[in-house]
Amino acid sequence: MSDNAYETDVVIIGAGPVGLFAVFELGLLGLKCHLIDILDRAGGQCAELYPEKPIYDIPAVPMCTGQELTDRLLEQINAFEPVFHFQEMAEKLTKLEDGRWHLTTDQGTEITSTVVVIAAGGGSFVPKKPHLDGLEDFEGSSVHYAVRRIEDFRDKRVVIAGGGDSALDWALNLHPVAKRITIVHHRDGFRAAPASVEHMRSLVEKGEMDFEIAQLAGLEGSGGQLSGVKVKTKTDGENTIEADTLLPFFGLTMKLGPIAEFGLNLHENLITVDTEKFETSVPSIFAIGDINTYPGKLKLILSGFHEGALMSQAAFAYCRPGERLRFQYTTSSSDLQKKLGVR
Repeated sequence: MSDNAYETDVVIIGAGPVGLFAVFELGLLGLKCHLIDILDRAGGQCAELYPEKPIYDIPAVPMCTGQELTDRLLEQINAFEPVFHFQEMAEKLTKLEDGRWHLTTDQGTEITSTVVVIAAGGGSFVPKKPHLDGLEDFEGSSVHYAVRRIEDFRDKRVVIAGGGDSALDWALNLHPVAKRITIVHHRDGFRAAPASVEHMRSLVEKGEMDFEIAQLAGLEGSGGQLSGVKVKTKTDGENTIEADTLLPFFGLTMKLGPIAEFGLNLHENLITVDTEKFETSVPSIFAIGDINTYPGKLKLILSGFHEGALMSQAAFAYCRPGERLRFQYTTSSSDLQKKLGVR
């Protein structure tokens, strides 16, 4: 088996709150999980789109942020040692002769599992790209939609476009290593954490960082390498910022992506499931959370947790055929408490 080939009981597509809680429910039953997510960390929409936005409808938790919920779920499943494959998209799914599934990602990772669980929210997150001529010529070489290694930007002239948390956070994180950071945003206001905005403005005042109120207008360079980013302002018209790298942070959109090619029954771009096991039209493939649909469906994190619990019971039958599933409570089962590392 190659270094990027794995075998597991369950592969979960999506590492948002519902996917993370599914690890807990499956782990209680002794099932091992690998998770695939196109983002660079766990948490899905909660961590990526509103990490500081309050959530009020998690049972017994009057209020928590998206990031706090993610952190607590990760702590809860730590004992089950899930394996994460971040910044990867589930690309191809095939059925093996022994009845198991062989899943391949866009990065070449191969995972063989008995059960597949789709917990991908509304689908895969895809970055919103600026409408610039010739953009694709620079993508992956000097235009990036995520920062994977800070060292890649050392001594580079970096233009960061956007006004949210991602734009401000990476401007501040890359400032110590980059040759020069320029933030481009269409207005003077930001949708980022106030402390980050204040820090950025202080660096601009000191002359250690640049801020342009402008719109992206074009790219200059050749052979995939940027030499400048054209911007347009209301007062001064068009000018060029010398740049080696452009990081556009305009948010994310969700698409079903390759999952649509898995041969599942779909309804309005959602996956239809039963309400007993939340199994799809294909046996041993389940869908939980916002990506599924059934009569009475509510798109709540709470509903996704419930779906994950029932799915896990059915997944056990596929992964451990012939074994009897004994229902137990974490409050009274010494076996479950040992699995959780609390006894």
